[in-house]
Amino acid sequence: MNNIFNEPKPNTLLEHEKIYRKLQLNYHRNQQQDQTASIDQSASKFSYTHCQQEYWNPEEFSLLYGTPLWDQSTPSQRLILNHLYWVAYYSQIISAEIATILFNQTSAAGLYAQEDFRLVCDMLDLESAQERAHINAFKTISEQVEAALFGKRIFTYPMRGPYTETMVHADTNAIKTWWKQLQLRYFGMLSSGNTFLACQYFTVRGVRTLNGKLVQHKLSQYYQNHQDKENAPIPAKISYYHFLDESFHFNSSTLLSHEVVTCLKKPTPFETFVANLGLRGCQKDHANFSVAINGIFWYDPALYSAIYELLRSPIFSMSDPDAKQMMQDCFTQESEGLHRSYQTHQEARASYQVYLEKVDYAWKSNREMSIMAATSIPRYLATQKKALSRRFTAPFIHSQHPLLQVALD
Repeated sequence: MNNIFNEPKPNTLLEHEKIYRKLQLNYHRNQQQDQTASIDQSASKFSYTHCQQEYWNPEEFSLLYGTPLWDQSTPSQRLILNHLYWVAYYSQIISAEIATILFNQTSAAGLYAQEDFRLVCDMLDLESAQERAHINAFKTISEQVEAALFGKRIFTYPMRGPYTETMVHADTNAIKTWWKQLQLRYFGMLSSGNTFLACQYFTVRGVRTLNGKLVQHKLSQYYQNHQDKENAPIPAKISYYHFLDESFHFNSSTLLSHEVVTCLKKPTPFETFVANLGLRGCQKDHANFSVAINGIFWYDPALYSAIYELLRSPIFSMSDPDAKQMMQDCFTQESEGLHRSYQTHQEARASYQVYLEKVDYAWKSNREMSIMAATSIPRYLATQKKALSRRFTAPFIHSQHPLLQVALD
């Protein structure tokens, strides 16, 4: 018995007092400022008819802002485009947060076996519970809006699993989709039994969250600057509450990926390879930018069907030729909206590079974000001209099933 207690103890998180205190502080502050109750209460009170006459985001965060469609829209149509930005943006966030819940848990499984890592796991449990509240609120509002405006889904979708393509409108096809699902499943299995990969997941999460943090700060300002906060539109309130929660989540990612990982053994070549594949995958997901929705890196050709349906809906009541011409004008010509979206993409790339400065195992191509760097406005316009020409020769069929949708490309 005495020999057992005299065994040399492994390196523990508690030995790194400064890091442990930072984790405690972030966790306890998140507990104290948890916005779950406010989000749930707000979502339960939402009624589109009560807030459809007011903007929910700063004006520039509207669907197809700064494009010919925006320029030609009436004030009432611009309000709807502002609301649809909220719907489309948070529909993407739902997909990301579903994946986050899974990988929070697989990472916790990989960390829990380590000495003194209960604090990290409890922190992740709280964050996952918050993500479930976020998802419920976003779905409640978005589905009500689309039911009122269209009577069907345009940007929303039924609940999906964590292994679905995270980017809702991605540059993908059936084979790429299958391969991505396989990679996600394999990483989940690996990270649940590997301490370094469990910790490294938060490097990827930090990068992915960073752009969201930059955009969501701007979205939250609409509520912060509202003259009558009590009667501010509920979606604006939820944007603000969500930003507060996500600020702590970003702090968690940074602590785990920049500091806690230093408490572990140096990664093996295999661990380094897998970690860099994750970062490379993030680059690929964020390689594009969208003129339709500034701040979400969608592949616009995958978005054509949704935009076509919007233009043909009673909101704009365009004929088939007019809708196609408008899409040509919006997607294949330079505009203020195009330059704004590209600028957001450039800002995100620069912030990712800064975030990875402390990640010494990152490949040069990841440190420089070389895949994202290849994106340009001329390349975007060339892609749209080719894709629209091909799409105009095929019927505009809108399906939420990704395999049917990509079959049209």
